[in-house]
Amino acid sequence: MKDRDFVSLPLNGVSPTPRGFRTFVASAGIKDASRDVAVMFCDVPCTVAGVYTRNHFASPAVRASRKQLVHGSARALLVVSKNANVATGPQGVADLEALVRRLSEQLAVAPDEVQCAATGVIGRRLPVDRIAQVLPSDRDQMTAPADFRAFAETIMTTDTTAKAVCIPVGNSVLVGIAKGVGMIEPDMATLLVYFFTDAAIAQPALQSTLVAVMDKTFNCITVDSDTSTSDSCAIFANGLAGPVDPYAFTEALLDAASHLAMMVMGDGEGVTKIFKVIVEHGESDAVAKAVAKSIANSPLVKTAIHGNDPNWGRVAMAIGKCNRSYLIDPERTRISICGISVFPSSGEESVQAVRDAMQASPYLKIHVDLAVGSGRAEVLGCDLSPAYVELNSHYTT
Repeated sequence: MKDRDFVSLPLNGVSPTPRGFRTFVASAGIKDASRDVAVMFCDVPCTVAGVYTRNHFASPAVRASRKQLVHGSARALLVVSKNANVATGPQGVADLEALVRRLSEQLAVAPDEVQCAATGVIGRRLPVDRIAQVLPSDRDQMTAPADFRAFAETIMTTDTTAKAVCIPVGNSVLVGIAKGVGMIEPDMATLLVYFFTDAAIAQPALQSTLVAVMDKTFNCITVDSDTSTSDSCAIFANGLAGPVDPYAFTEALLDAASHLAMMVMGDGEGVTKIFKVIVEHGESDAVAKAVAKSIANSPLVKTAIHGNDPNWGRVAMAIGKCNRSYLIDPERTRISICGISVFPSSGEESVQAVRDAMQASPYLKIHVDLAVGSGRAEVLGCDLSPAYVELNSHYTT
């Protein structure tokens, strides 16, 4: 990630924002009195690109957004938090369609110009009547310029803080917003992540850029190895600022996504430590990534890191349990933690040095050299604490 003057929340009054976007937030009382309905609208059609979860139980909103993406442009985004509307059958689909239709009528756009998302508890229908009552009655009811802080706060569920960044790109501005702390091992993009810009970018280039950026950022983080049913990522580009340098925009999007991914990890449920797993010289990038994910997702590795236990044997175990078809040779493999070599040889002195390094910082690195090829991958993981178990043991009660 390049050194940039990132502007995290609050965004309003602190930094320029992309032109042409409006926002609206409200509370439908889905779980409590907090805001749970967020709408983004653009004064002109936006080029849109997106990636979505591969979970077989994908939500009606994910399926609808995938279908909408075929049009290549959109005018509005509807996000409902505190309720994922997943596994609710044909009625869940009908509920979502009714809300999209209602919103499109009130904003005077076509239903197929609306992207949508829902996030929260699985298996419960949306309270359609309550949500419909709080939707904006027309465009004039929406905040302009867009209040990205309010939007980011409204889409939160168990997040403890809103997550957003703002980066200038030439004459344009790029804003990124993310929501998510648990049920996180994205298999596409992640959680809920949205980018908004007034740069002019052709849809094919926007789509390919987004996919490449997501693979390097959000697809390389894991909190608990669970891929959500509602993971969605989309970018809206309205072109009001004119064209930008493609390389500069790609770099800005990569930096924004990297920053947001780190913010998500830092706010992970019960997280006290973040660690980066670097795997080098694997037989391929894909194998290196699989090995890194195996380490980052191991409950034994995660708990050892939480307790500052330099138990490198758990890292070796996580490497060894990978697919038998992978070329992994224990005789060639090298492991280091916090820059200190622990395998194939580790004396008490090096083990103590690792323990001291783990205690000294909430961030650490695990480096693995497989010495069999040129494949490389980096994955962000986190510890597993009692707070994670406590939070998720009574999520719906």
